[in-house]
Amino acid sequence: NPNAQLNNALLFLSDKADSHLCSHYHCHSDLSLSAPSCSELFSHSGLRGAGGWSPQVTDRQPWLQLDLRDRMEVTAVATQGRYGGSDWVSGYLLLFSDTGRAWKQYRQEDGVGRFVGNVNADGVVHHKLSHSIRSRFLRFVPLDWNPSGWVGLRVEVYGCAYKSYVADFDGRSSLLYRFNQKSMSTVKDVISLSFKSRQAEGVLLHGEGQRGDYITLELHRGRLALYLNLDDTRLRFSSGRVAVTLSSLLDDQHWHSVLIERFNKQVNLTVDTHTQHFRTKGEGDSLEVDYELSFGGIPLPGKPGTFLRKNFHGCIENLYYNGINIIDLAKRRKPQIYSGNVTFSCSEPQLVSTTFLSSSSSFLSLPATLSASGGFAVRFQFRTWNPDGLLLSTRLALEPQRLELQISNSRLRLTHHMSAQQKEEVSTGEGQQVNDGLWHSASLSSRGLQVTMTLDNEPSSTMELGDHMEAGDSLYFGGCPSSSSSDSYCENPTLAFQGCMRLFSINSQPMDLNLVHQGRLGDYKELQFDTCGIHDRCLPNFCEHGGQCSQSWSHFYCDCSGTGYTGATCHNSIYEASCEAYRLTGSSSGLFSIDPDGSGPLGPTQVYCNMTENKVWTVVIHNSTDPVRVQGSTLQKPYIMKFNYSASPEQLMALVARSEQCQQEVVYSCRKSRLFNTWDGSPLSWWVDQGGERRTYWGGFLPGVQQCSCSLEENCMDMNYFCNCDADTDSWANDTGVLSYKEHLPVSEIVIGDTNRTGSEALYRIGPLRCYGDKSVWNAASFYQESSYLHFPTLQAELSADISFYFKTSAPSGVFLENVGLKDFIRVELSSPSVVTFSFDVGNGLVDLAVKSHVPLNDRQWHYVRAERSVKEASLQVDQLPLRFLEAPSEGHLRLRLNSQLFVGGTAARQRGFLGCIRTLTINGVTFNLEERAKMTPGVSAGCPGHCSGSSSLCHNSGRCIEKNSGYVCDCSQSAYGGPSCKEEVSVSFNRESSVTYTFQEPFSVMQNRSFQASSVYRGNSRARENMAFIFMTTQSPAMLLTVSTFSQQYIAVILARNGSLQIWYHLHVDRRPDVFSPRPSSLADGHLHRIRIHREGKDVYLQVSNGYIYKRCENFDEEVMQAGSKGFIGCLSSVQFNHMAPLKAALLNRGSSLVSVRGHLVESNCGAPADSTTSHPLSGKCCYQAAKTNKDNVSLHDSAVIGGVVSAVIFITLCVVVVMTRFLYQHRQARRDTSIKEKEHQTNLEIACRREAAYQAEPAYRTECHLHDSHSSTLRDNREYYI
Repeated sequence: NPNAQLNNALLFLSDKADSHLCSHYHCHSDLSLSAPSCSELFSHSGLRGAGGWSPQVTDRQPWLQLDLRDRMEVTAVATQGRYGGSDWVSGYLLLFSDTGRAWKQYRQEDGVGRFVGNVNADGVVHHKLSHSIRSRFLRFVPLDWNPSGWVGLRVEVYGCAYKSYVADFDGRSSLLYRFNQKSMSTVKDVISLSFKSRQAEGVLLHGEGQRGDYITLELHRGRLALYLNLDDTRLRFSSGRVAVTLSSLLDDQHWHSVLIERFNKQVNLTVDTHTQHFRTKGEGDSLEVDYELSFGGIPLPGKPGTFLRKNFHGCIENLYYNGINIIDLAKRRKPQIYSGNVTFSCSEPQLVSTTFLSSSSSFLSLPATLSASGGFAVRFQFRTWNPDGLLLSTRLALEPQRLELQISNSRLRLTHHMSAQQKEEVSTGEGQQVNDGLWHSASLSSRGLQVTMTLDNEPSSTMELGDHMEAGDSLYFGGCPSSSSSDSYCENPTLAFQGCMRLFSINSQPMDLNLVHQGRLGDYKELQFDTCGIHDRCLPNFCEHGGQCSQSWSHFYCDCSGTGYTGATCHNSIYEASCEAYRLTGSSSGLFSIDPDGSGPLGPTQVYCNMTENKVWTVVIHNSTDPVRVQGSTLQKPYIMKFNYSASPEQLMALVARSEQCQQEVVYSCRKSRLFNTWDGSPLSWWVDQGGERRTYWGGFLPGVQQCSCSLEENCMDMNYFCNCDADTDSWANDTGVLSYKEHLPVSEIVIGDTNRTGSEALYRIGPLRCYGDKSVWNAASFYQESSYLHFPTLQAELSADISFYFKTSAPSGVFLENVGLKDFIRVELSSPSVVTFSFDVGNGLVDLAVKSHVPLNDRQWHYVRAERSVKEASLQVDQLPLRFLEAPSEGHLRLRLNSQLFVGGTAARQRGFLGCIRTLTINGVTFNLEERAKMTPGVSAGCPGHCSGSSSLCHNSGRCIEKNSGYVCDCSQSAYGGPSCKEEVSVSFNRESSVTYTFQEPFSVMQNRSFQASSVYRGNSRARENMAFIFMTTQSPAMLLTVSTFSQQYIAVILARNGSLQIWYHLHVDRRPDVFSPRPSSLADGHLHRIRIHREGKDVYLQVSNGYIYKRCENFDEEVMQAGSKGFIGCLSSVQFNHMAPLKAALLNRGSSLVSVRGHLVESNCGAPADSTTSHPLSGKCCYQAAKTNKDNVSLHDSAVIGGVVSAVIFITLCVVVVMTRFLYQHRQARRDTSIKEKEHQTNLEIACRREAAYQAEPAYRTECHLHDSHSSTLRDNREYYI
């Protein structure tokens, strides 16, 4: 009998322990087992005494419950195994309750509910609680125990007495605190209270003044909202008062603490352990409230300027307003307090919840009691985060008919199954979503030939039946038993219910779930009684950079659309960090968004990247680029101009710090206007640097010299002065210079003070900020002693860390970097010649991610490594090998706690050190200066030897530089370009009816992107991502540019629509319409070159056309893909890239291979050259759809049967290229130049950029982001075909 055993486990605080209660001060002092007389609340059998608690083996859910006789403040617990045996508990939950009925699970700092227990029967495991518990009852629920023994437990609880002043509000009552004067005006307020609410709505505090001030604290939808305004008449008369909201699920009938601290306009709002800082609205600094403050409600609804709200229903304790104990005054019936219907003891309602734990196996079976009126009526309440789940299923008297009430797509749906094929459904309205974490009431009733479904207080939905309906013997709530059960009619439609239920009523008879728990009524599985285990996983919000958090019962998800970031927590920037990085990807001059600190807190900014010179210049403009004439200014009333740049000051500082060199031109012309006083040399005009400091030099890089450029160059018009303007002549003079001391740039302000004399004037223009180089790209260190390392400050990466770097070595193993804490650590190492391992532990056990290369990595060539860890997942990328990815456990520690130095190239133990070179080490957007630290470290040298270690780009367009004994070569195998330095386009034009098919054969592991070494606490997952890039030129529309298709009718299509606009189609769910977005309506079928880059990660799609970006939402179109496919493509395609493959180039280089099928005459072309001949092809072409080496004519994109039949046992990718040439002009391909190794070292201008500069500059730059339907199932299946 479980109930009897529960009673046996009910323990009481002994009289001896009563004397051990301590003061509030001692309650928070260090707790020690050596001083039990100060802090020990309860000792069951004594941690060092004999005995202990052990439940019967037949108990389904054993627990140990303690009754402390009154509410106490508990600060620590300790456990020990059963004396003299092999029984102990290795993991447990801690629950608390004021009544012994409604329980709440205690969660530690990271939201972890599990406590680590004992490993033997004698050891004591002590846990100091991160936040104390104020409660009467405690319950220890064993989760794991000694597998060779049984549950055994001795416990001690530590804390002190807790005193509180309590008031009970019945939903119609309130407390009024009247001021001694007409109004109360304060510049500082401190309001604190604790509350326990029975409903999700209710006013806790309200006050207002006639001038427009107000303060309101209320519960709204289970969240706490604070409305605060200081002397803002606009908000007084407006209907949209803005609230600061915090926390959630506050209607759980448990105590929550609130603290409001205000000083002037600065406010801190704290709810439990969460704090939000904000600044109030309004003009004033004081809060002026007239006559009174009301607590628990607004007693006069007709009061002018107030807004009606529900009164609070529940209990409030320890209510203090600026040090005044309001409840104490009310209990003593002081005249300044009016207490209407308020009592001073907290009544405890018996609303007991049950938690359905499993989305696959939880269920509750209750008998269907007889109804005197016939039919049946069921009522219950539920709350959940999940958008799907079965709520109720019952068999009807007329078999095989049954009724199902379920949550489907966040709405309530009632289904009447008349047979296996025939059913009828009704649903609630679109706006009635029930997976919002709030309590909802659902009822189902039948009368006559109708069954009625009602949700909350909304209008009912009715379904007509063909016959009178009577329920079967049992009602199944939350799910169905396993199929082996005799009641096999009950089937979970999608998922079982995961959430909480309460207040079950069948035919107007309430159901006592205690009887269910005791086995005396119904049946159940995977339930937790007397508690609602709902948990808000979006509090705190772990989505970075403004990402929006949503959640299910066991996971949270981040919507990164519109943020400029991607990844599970919106951590990674979708932009490159610099113009230099864009050039390395093959981009040419244009507008680009850069993110100088990567995944750091700074957002992206738009700059112009000028890549047409020997250097790559980053250009940042400001608000005053035209020449400005200045007259009438004096030193006392100077002319002042502040410059606002297209980037924030923080972004500018990051950009300047990252650059090798920066400069800014100052054009300054003058007539009878001096820069310096000729008598004492004091400045009459100056400029202000990025740090706000006044600067008086007007050229060069020597900030300590008060001179102009002419003095530095020794060519001033009057050599008696350092500036031409100081000659003070009636004719125009010029002191133009270039500021190049980058620590002072950019110019933030200019001040001119000598233009008030007759004929005096100045003309100035401050140019844009121009920077070149990226210091981080080639910042390297060489390690030549195994015991050597570089050390840096402790890694700040509690919640997220992304680590990226390049390495080259000949050693078989070595640690790249390591940082450790007391227990936690993080490490990246070369564990064997072909394996890179990323290891860490945040308290959930060791996690290892490993990437194994098919070739050795200790080949003295550069290899790229990127490791990332967040609260959601961990990943490891090495070169172009498949990403290794592991998802974090939904219940576990989140924070990586480190306390030692970060070691690079070795470990603190000076063992397993790295021998070789590391460069471009970046962690969370911060690039580490390895060279500077290497200069003062023995065994390490700055830089790295070799031809491929310099800042000059020897290999372009993602080509890889390969070291040779006497030079280098460029590996262009993973680049869409060819030639000695990967700069030559691979462009193709086709004559009439020509086509080429190339089949890529890859192993299954490459296609799957799954980790081959998964930890027990992390489960493997597949990350769907694609990168596509190509260049095209055409005058035809519609046109098919590229299609990626699977054999299950999934596809990605890039087309030109009928009007020539670009469209990207993603059809990842065969049962839904495709996601389609068009970045702009203008035509790209204009005969100009256009560069397309597409990146997809999960549900986020990012598009770059030529050089810039805009955002646009997805749309749906019909038949566009089929029309474009039927027209094929007429034009020129070049430099086609898909992920790490260059399919067009591979097809051309492998003619004659069994993997290549060529139809018609294939002609290499040059997309960038004008025409000198005319060729006419009157027939339009078809896009070919081929699989392997079998040609299938006239096969539609949706004909999955034909394509699927070709590959039944082979996993491969097919790429089909079709371009048909008609009425299009080309010029003969220019002769290729032979380029030597030495020439490659000095040639940095891209030929492609030179040929296309005019076309790129004439085209408006834009970028599109598309958000696909489903973030977790938008994965293309493994067998793919690629069509171009």
